[in-house]
Amino acid sequence: MSDVGDVRDLRDLRVLGEARVRQGWSRVRSAWWPILQAAIGGSVAFAIARYGLQHPYPFFAPVSTWIALGFTANRSIRRVAELAVGVALGVALGDVVVHVIGTGAWQVGVVLFVSALLARFLDRGPMLTTQAGVQAIVIVGLPATVATGGPLGRWLDAVVGGALALAVALLTPANPVRGPRALGRTAVEELAAVLHTLARGFSAHDHEVVEHGLVQARATQPALAEWSSVTVQASELARISPANRRHHADLAALALTAERVDRAARSARVLARRSLPLLDAPVPGAPPARESAGDGSAAEPEPAHDLRAVAVVVDRLARATDELAAAVGTGRAPTRAAENLVAAAGALDPFVLAPRDWQAQSLVLLLRSLAVDLEEGAGVDPAAARRALPEI
Repeated sequence: MSDVGDVRDLRDLRVLGEARVRQGWSRVRSAWWPILQAAIGGSVAFAIARYGLQHPYPFFAPVSTWIALGFTANRSIRRVAELAVGVALGVALGDVVVHVIGTGAWQVGVVLFVSALLARFLDRGPMLTTQAGVQAIVIVGLPATVATGGPLGRWLDAVVGGALALAVALLTPANPVRGPRALGRTAVEELAAVLHTLARGFSAHDHEVVEHGLVQARATQPALAEWSSVTVQASELARISPANRRHHADLAALALTAERVDRAARSARVLARRSLPLLDAPVPGAPPARESAGDGSAAEPEPAHDLRAVAVVVDRLARATDELAAAVGTGRAPTRAAENLVAAAGALDPFVLAPRDWQAQSLVLLLRSLAVDLEEGAGVDPAAARRALPEI
């Protein structure tokens, strides 16, 4: 028994590991270009301060560039400016404190208090205040030996880095929809894979395959959460950014799709959990599937619940979800996915798919909720999505 449990644990770990790898590559695909821009920007800022200003240790030039640009494509000019000014302000105040009253515990408190008050006076943005305080602490805490270029040396380094970050943000406008679309495609593909696995398990009446699908379903949550978080953040930035305002409607629609797909994924997890008891050992007294073998071995009993008809509809939903994933990733209208989801929903009649089996009918009722969420994620009007379901 323990060997079976060990094998199951290893299988679950493999499923979770594969999901992490897929989701990790999705994050890399959406972030490699802004990271490359920030890395090159930091290198150029270091070179300008080192060889142009003749500062031997231009630590704050690449730091300011990296902090201001970050590693995502959601770069509003306001956000980059807030971070750049915050770094420069904190470095300036820290240098003043170091040169006037030295370093120490109480000096850290003074520079934090003053930098935060000044940042709040200059701007309402929280990032400016946070960076001003952090950089002031760094300056007060660093040994004086790294202060090069005179009393304004480190501040000049921070200004160089911030100015370069602003130049990168202005000269390399990014499409804020690209990253959320890539994350969305991965997340929806994860859900489609779960539905494909459940369809196979239901068709073969295989408890282990359905349990595998449940593990897959649980592993989708990080991808769905990241997609939703990144999309909502990009939508909010696009709403206030003049350069990206034209993308706000697309991002708002994508955020709504993420919400609907997340609800469908939760329904898929419930579906997998509820189906496992139906796939356990057949009930005693069930009719045999075939006569006893000639060698006297026991006859194989018929499964207590026939889920093959349910499996057909789950497979149709899975294939339509694949089409939805492709549409989300490319940005095209999910017309075909919506049509196929509506058609699959039209077959979700519990009294047709599972006559005389109330437990299997309960699974069909869960599928109806899942189908409606997917339909709405594909742009189907909520009322029309519900009308697509057979009346019961």
